[in-house]
Amino acid sequence: MAQKYVTRAEDYSKWYNELVYRADLAEHSDVRGCMVIKPYGYAIWEKMRDILDVKFKETGHSNAYFPLFIPKSYLSKEASHVDGFAKECAVVTHYRLKNAEDGSGVVVDPDSKLEEELIVRPTSETIIWNSYKNWIQSYRDLPILINQWANVVRWEMKTRLFLRTTEFLWQEGHTAHATKQEAIAETELMLNVYADFAENFMAMPVIKGRKTANERFAGADDTLCIEAMMQDGKALQAGTSHFLGQNFAKAFEVKFADKEGKLDYVWATSWGVSTRLMGALIMTHSDDEGLVLPPALAPIQVVAVPIYRTDEELAAISEKMAELATKLKAKGISFKYDDDENRRPGWKFAEYESKGVPVRIAMGPRDLENGKAEIARRDTKTKEVVDFDGVENYIEELLATIQANLLERAKAFRAENTREIDSYEEFKQEIDKGGFFLAHWDGTSETEERIKEETKATIRCIALDRKEEAGVCMVTGKPSAGRVIFAKAY
Repeated sequence: MAQKYVTRAEDYSKWYNELVYRADLAEHSDVRGCMVIKPYGYAIWEKMRDILDVKFKETGHSNAYFPLFIPKSYLSKEASHVDGFAKECAVVTHYRLKNAEDGSGVVVDPDSKLEEELIVRPTSETIIWNSYKNWIQSYRDLPILINQWANVVRWEMKTRLFLRTTEFLWQEGHTAHATKQEAIAETELMLNVYADFAENFMAMPVIKGRKTANERFAGADDTLCIEAMMQDGKALQAGTSHFLGQNFAKAFEVKFADKEGKLDYVWATSWGVSTRLMGALIMTHSDDEGLVLPPALAPIQVVAVPIYRTDEELAAISEKMAELATKLKAKGISFKYDDDENRRPGWKFAEYESKGVPVRIAMGPRDLENGKAEIARRDTKTKEVVDFDGVENYIEELLATIQANLLERAKAFRAENTREIDSYEEFKQEIDKGGFFLAHWDGTSETEERIKEETKATIRCIALDRKEEAGVCMVTGKPSAGRVIFAKAY
């Protein structure tokens, strides 16, 4: 009997965890809070990484790498930055082990204590700006447009695969500019790069917005973000781009001489996305049968399964599939032909459905004789028998259709679960049902904190394209310049 998995309606959190395992994406490590990303999961991350890497380079950025370890004193130089990360830092205090005298194993050698503790990288602003002070003397050295692909550690108490782990993979951009205007333009540019990637590759609609002062990145003057809605109605912050002002330049004494020889502090940005995008991808599209992947990010876009009884039938079908493989490869479409004799077709169908392969082809002797093939779509779970002659063109168009359909389906879901609300009492009654709530807020941190404490909802962002409309705060009745987006979030 097939194993019965929990549905989204029964237990969304358990459904998510089971799906990550059954789709063979990742598993928990014996190291608390850390995960093992398995080959299929890593293949999806690699596609994300490679696409983004091209986009970064197209916008003038270069990759570099900076140390994993950061001297503790560096974090002390920017006050709000250290306040923001102090409770999440892993600290290295010693550099050597030795065998215990009682033979019980290895212990930390007390004589190996570091003169200054090292912080395992939670983010790299401090270590990078310490380097930038040696790289920048003149306006001729600017701008510096650097990206780093790396791992970071933030000590989490409650973890969930991909969404929140102690160690995770990400990229972090760090740029230096001669003017405030250039830095702000960079911040907006990279937000748009993220939004384009989310919508056109992940098929995940996002809202571009600005974080409130309470929610912005520690050490930033301004934080822009993209916010997405998951199928349980919760928000997920999918990417951030920060205007750092001159805060880190002042902390690390990074000055440059302008064209007139006048010294000024450099202007900075940082921006990043992480393996959290994997969680976003899962929760945006997947269903009770397993993973659903947009073709643009699927490691296997098309899988073919032969149905046969004799070796002769298998050989004939395999010959046709070899021809198709060549044609699909020429179109840049990834294709797998699964002729494993140890698995039945029904098992294979279920396996590729759970892994979210967008298109499945089945061909048997009768199909071969009639010049047909059965094509199944993962997104709609519909099947169609089509002519095998020219099927590569049909598949190419179908993949584009699936990609567009997933985006439109996600947009429709978001629209259905977004509403304006004016009463705080109604807000408190409705917030647990999930969704985005557009409500007036008086702009104060006190009101924002009160709402968070009483409802567990946060202001996800102030939409960049919001309509300015005078109103009154749903909590205090004080004037409001426009609605902001509230939601419970991951």
